[in-house]
Amino acid sequence: MPPIPELQKIRTSHIIETALTTISTHGCANVTMADICRAAGMSKGGLAHYYQSKKSLFMAVFKEFFQRIFQRGKETMAGYSNPLDQLLSFGWLYDASDPEATLGYPILFDFMSIAVHDDEYREIFSNWINNWINLLKQPIVEGQKQKLFSRDMDPDATARSISAVYQGIATRWYLSPEHHSTEWALDTLKRGVTGILTSYDHRQ
Repeated sequence: MPPIPELQKIRTSHIIETALTTISTHGCANVTMADICRAAGMSKGGLAHYYQSKKSLFMAVFKEFFQRIFQRGKETMAGYSNPLDQLLSFGWLYDASDPEATLGYPILFDFMSIAVHDDEYREIFSNWINNWINLLKQPIVEGQKQKLFSRDMDPDATARSISAVYQGIATRWYLSPEHHSTEWALDTLKRGVTGILTSYDHRQ
């Protein structure tokens, strides 16, 4: 009997969701395929039908996670009309009560540690970052058209700087929350982004 696409999709989604939660809770190094089987209520053969190796499953998990966060970022940014507000619209990344933050940061840092020594993981990370760069470039270009931002600004380089500000704040906020509160994160974000943008005006 040929596979039923709808059923395949449901089972794949279940595996990915289970793996996301398991990896986030225990860490990549501490999770085996057997752990995923138990958590998903599947046999080893059943899991192997969809993912034949730990690496293939984990890479699928990371891709799904990155796509989910990126899609949320797009939707959040689309809710603002002002280019500066759009660039500052990702404050939800520093909300400790947000389920995706609770789930996501352990996934992100685990992934980055693997990417240090694995070119395939590094390529996934690089593609994800470039997607964010392209997203951030849109309000920068629009702000230049509206004469809100300097035309001397390189949209690509500026977007990369703003992306780095977001990531740097996130690292401190998540790993050292006793010294880097949400209020600190949001204030630093605003000052960092506006500082990057206004620095070009000061050069004129």
